[in-house]
Amino acid sequence: MDYTDIGFLIIATVLWAVWASVVADRRHRRREEDHRGQLPPGPRRWPVVGNIFQLGLAPPHQSFLRLARFHGPIMTLWLGSMCTVVISSSEVAREMFKNHDVVLAGRKIYEAMKSNHSSEGSMITAQYGAHWRMLRRLSTTEFFITSRLDAMVGVRARCIERMVKFIEEGGANGTKAIDVGRFFFLMAFNLIGNLMFSKDLVDPNSERGGKFFHHAGKVMELAGKPNMADFLPFLRQLDPQGIRRNTQFHVERAFEISGGFVKERRESMQNQGGSRSDDHKRKDYLDVLLESSGDGTEEASRFSSRTIDVIVFEMFTAGTDTTTSTLEWAMAELLRNPTILGKVQAELRSSIGPNKKLEEKDIENLPYLEAVIKETLRLHPPLPFLVPHMAMNPCKMLGYYIPKETQILVNVWAIGRDPKTWVDPLVFRPERFIEPNSKVEYKGHHFEYIPFGSGRRMCPAMPLASRVLPLALGSVLHSFDWVLADGLQAKDMDMTERMGITLRKAIPLKAFPVPYKRH
Repeated sequence: MDYTDIGFLIIATVLWAVWASVVADRRHRRREEDHRGQLPPGPRRWPVVGNIFQLGLAPPHQSFLRLARFHGPIMTLWLGSMCTVVISSSEVAREMFKNHDVVLAGRKIYEAMKSNHSSEGSMITAQYGAHWRMLRRLSTTEFFITSRLDAMVGVRARCIERMVKFIEEGGANGTKAIDVGRFFFLMAFNLIGNLMFSKDLVDPNSERGGKFFHHAGKVMELAGKPNMADFLPFLRQLDPQGIRRNTQFHVERAFEISGGFVKERRESMQNQGGSRSDDHKRKDYLDVLLESSGDGTEEASRFSSRTIDVIVFEMFTAGTDTTTSTLEWAMAELLRNPTILGKVQAELRSSIGPNKKLEEKDIENLPYLEAVIKETLRLHPPLPFLVPHMAMNPCKMLGYYIPKETQILVNVWAIGRDPKTWVDPLVFRPERFIEPNSKVEYKGHHFEYIPFGSGRRMCPAMPLASRVLPLALGSVLHSFDWVLADGLQAKDMDMTERMGITLRKAIPLKAFPVPYKRH
């Protein structure tokens, strides 16, 4: 995310108009700090743009780490008028999630995420409260509970088998290079479609699925762009870059399509006396949404169509980009480290017999494969700042004053590379997770390693991701040998990052998938 371009635009268009108000605001804030306490340290901010120019051209998680080395692991930055506290160490993260989890459990809502329907149905953007707790409970007790995940093992297997088939066809039996990340994205999108609707949405015969795929992709593209209106409130009504307007256009088109699926299911259930009597013996997520009920007081007795649309759409946007990012980075690191690639393939091929497919039940006997996933998440967390938190009320943390509505960014990218915690932190070394004394897990209890977050707003889909990631990666490593495209040597690979909704490779990974000859 390049804040520098935004800074120049802001300087050119608004500096002369807001100088007086900024000076007054600074005086007001200084009086507040004298009265209530000192903000965490940070670089001196400029009028209007705050610290945007000090971030430079690097991605923000890298720029924030550079500044944190000087100002400390809890640091105040001003992104325009947006007060932001950045946390860059496991010790401060522990303090936040252990002792301030409730007050900092709010959600900072960017303009692209806003709609005319507030946060109805959104677990990502809903503020901490009864509505959010109801949505969270639905996720943990219905969507991502072990019994339902076990019941849907066949769905995941089928989607990944289709991905392997598509890769083989796309690679023309090893003679054509493919965009590796795109095939992971198609798999993830199709998997969510099957979990939600019991339908393949990425299918040549599915016109609605193709349109939904298009609109969802546009929303993810727009939501990853830096927006001037987020940093200067007086620009919100103008929406000068059109990000909110265009995002909502594609969201509404996607809702029209998902609403069609919901309507068809409702009619089917009504015709069958309230349940499906077709070949679908297991419930999908849409069944759960249509059958769920609240307490009728704090919670709605039934979900509205709008709420269901939002939940469905968030499943797609939250589940596809994060999965794609992690798997593409894993493949890139393996191709960059041929010895490690050979080791994980040897484990797979010695454990999985000839002409057999990798199954979920095999994963527990593949510790090195799981270590590769963990090491990838350490170096390349898909959300380097998690989803931004917000202070719902003023509080004090480690002696510093945190004003209400302050944005809180936990730089898990920096925490995962902290030399105080990790030996050779920049080296891709999966062995660190299977050494005798290693007990680090990504379940939110080890604050030096929290790619899925921690506390109340930890990612609820972590149990699903922990199954899909090793199965998808293991399947493509078991089925194919991989050769970099264009004669590229491993040592010459470009591992530059780019920010969108997630942390992606700036240059997409391209490689030849050569079918593995089993004997």
